[in-house]
Amino acid sequence: MELGSALQFLDNKSILVTGGTGFLAKIFVEKILRVQPNVKKLYLLVRAADHKSAIHRLHHEIVGKDLFRNLKKKCGTNFSSFISQKITVIPGDLTHQDLGLHDSDLLQLLCKELDVLLNLAATTNFDERYDVALGLNTLGAKYVVDFAKKCAKLQVLVHVSTAYVSGERSGLIVENSYRMGETLNGVSGLDVNIEKQVVEDQLHLLRLQGASDKDITVAMKDLGIQRARRYGWPNTYVFTKAMGEMMVGELKDIIPAVIIRPTIVTSTYKEPFPGWVEGIRTIDSLAVGYAKGKLTFFLGDLEAIVDVIPADMVVNAIIVAMIAEARHQQPQTIYQVGSSIRNPLRYSNLQDYGFRYFTKNPWINKDGKPVIVSKVTVMNSMDSFQRYMAFRYLLLLKGLELANAAFCHFFQGVYSNLNRKINWVMRLVDIYRPYLFFNATFDDLNTEKLRMTARTSLVENDMLYFDPKSIDWEDYFMNIHIPGIVKYIFK
Repeated sequence: MELGSALQFLDNKSILVTGGTGFLAKIFVEKILRVQPNVKKLYLLVRAADHKSAIHRLHHEIVGKDLFRNLKKKCGTNFSSFISQKITVIPGDLTHQDLGLHDSDLLQLLCKELDVLLNLAATTNFDERYDVALGLNTLGAKYVVDFAKKCAKLQVLVHVSTAYVSGERSGLIVENSYRMGETLNGVSGLDVNIEKQVVEDQLHLLRLQGASDKDITVAMKDLGIQRARRYGWPNTYVFTKAMGEMMVGELKDIIPAVIIRPTIVTSTYKEPFPGWVEGIRTIDSLAVGYAKGKLTFFLGDLEAIVDVIPADMVVNAIIVAMIAEARHQQPQTIYQVGSSIRNPLRYSNLQDYGFRYFTKNPWINKDGKPVIVSKVTVMNSMDSFQRYMAFRYLLLLKGLELANAAFCHFFQGVYSNLNRKINWVMRLVDIYRPYLFFNATFDDLNTEKLRMTARTSLVENDMLYFDPKSIDWEDYFMNIHIPGIVKYIFK
């Protein structure tokens, strides 16, 4: 397989990116515009009421970000005109046929012009409402494939999923696809149409009962967890993403398609500069809580491998996979993009890096005082965690509840604050428990073959690096990632 020149491939290409305001989408857009300004057009599908709202999101949520500072310097005073020429934002909705596009002329133009369709739209919230997650992660994938079939000159469809569609398996997780209706626990009956009906029926019932918006949200979150665990997945996010993969595999027909499965995506390693990150992403929520003194104990196996991969490496893998598929049009390929095989990192390393960094660079709280951190107390089983919670906090909470009753709620503020902290920790444990004891590694044989092909036949191999072996984790976390989340996430 010969890949040739990536810049030549991207020259004069029209690319549609769904989820245009998302973390990886922004990094992809910035990379393409910076390295190949002769790309014909980047169409960004964003959720917006109209074109004016979509333009506002483009300037405030995408190109207005610090991520684009190098491109701004490169373009100088021509930056705005360059963006206007190269980017077209499209107000749409991935949960509807034709991606929610109502402009028939634009629809025809896209179907005629598109070379690449990159589906990056998703809700990545593990604790998302089931109706929202099913609409975006599962049905959205269906509508993207339906739309791709209408594109006359489409060279490749790239669908970005997650490595954690594997659920809570142990051992080596290979780059296999899911058959429609396949489940992790062998329970039969999984059908996307039935799941859609379950959601609609539940929403209808809740509205008949006069449920508040808050109650509906809680009910939809609980329903997602219930349906996911019924078929062997630990949470709504990975369940709906797995069904999304099933949709792509079942419906794509002869469309050249690849599925990218990143592991835990972290801040940029090199480009456009080290340490750019946006939003609290999985393990970063633990770092934020720890630095602010809210997280002094947790649950997990410190010797377990935590599979992380910098965002710019994921984007580079997407671009190289896109080129390989477009030029050779092989059967659907799945690429797991992570580090657990090539360069494993352990939770004990993260604990050490966090302690050392925030000891040397403590977070300054709202009172102007540094937060002094100590090593987190880690429970190695649910039993030990529950005992710790009972003796350390729940007895105190019960005592405050009795004191409130006896003294006319005099301790209500203290009680509410402690209760909120306990609920916060318990929610984190419930969401992340499957991954804190995760005893598996992600095989990346397909991805390694792609890397080897890039090394031997891609002209710009150095520009499109995605080998985790090159990462020194201590340097990355101490000098790039943690400073990045302090700069871009901490508030």
